[in-house]
This record gives sequence, C-alpha cells and structure tokens, in this order.
Amino acid sequence: MALRAAVLRHVRVPVQTLNPALTLTGGKWAPPSLRWMSSHGDDHLTKSEVTDRVLSVVKSFPKVDPSTVTPDVNFQKDLGLDSLDNVEIVIALEEEFKLEIPDLEAVRIDSANLAIEYIYNHPMAS
Repeated sequence: MALRAAVLRHVRVPVQTLNPALTLTGGKWAPPSLRWMSSHGDDHLTKSEVTDRVLSVVKSFPKVDPSTVTPDVNFQKDLGLDSLDNVEIVIALEEEFKLEIPDLEAVRIDSANLAIEYIYNHPMAS
C-alpha cells in the first residue's frame, strides 16, 4: 500500500471524464436528442447528397459557368481555374461540409470527382 501511494504521487495519468448525458451512438458520443440514430451509418451523407452539394459549391464559384459543371469536371483543365482558385474551392467545400481537409490532401483535389470521393469517405462530413 505504501509503495502504491509513493508511485501515485509521482505518476500523472490524464483522465477523461464523459458527460453522463451522452451515449455511444454509431461509434460517436451523442446527446440524448440524437440517440434515435442507428449505428448502421444512417447519419452519414449519401453519395448523391455529397455530389449535389459539391456541384452546387463549384457552380456558385464566381469564375465558373454553372452550365459546364458536371461530376467529372476538372477544375483547371475544364473550367480554366488556376491553383489559387482550386484552393478557394477546397476552402468553400470545407465550409459547406464542416470539415478540415489537410493541405496534403487538398492539393490533390483538382476535380469534382476527387472532391466527392474525399468528402463521401470522410467520417466527419456533415
């Protein structure tokens, strides 16, 4: 017992407390108002929803003719955007889906298809 007390005086272990009002739902902690969600991914966006929202963001970009935007469009080759425009579109997508895309991934997203795939597969996209 004395040894245990001596060790505990010198060891610091971070403790995470959980709010008792939260329960585990679908691998995430959710408040009681969201407990109805099932754990089968029902709370994740469908590919169709992601596609529609990505295309909407791209169409609303000032330098883009909305009639030329399709799921297969490349931002630079097809829309004539430069790398700065590409960054601005990625930032707009981050805001739309409330997520952060790391810089190493963001530079690879140069088409609507890649944006759709990345966001659809991102666990925090909403």
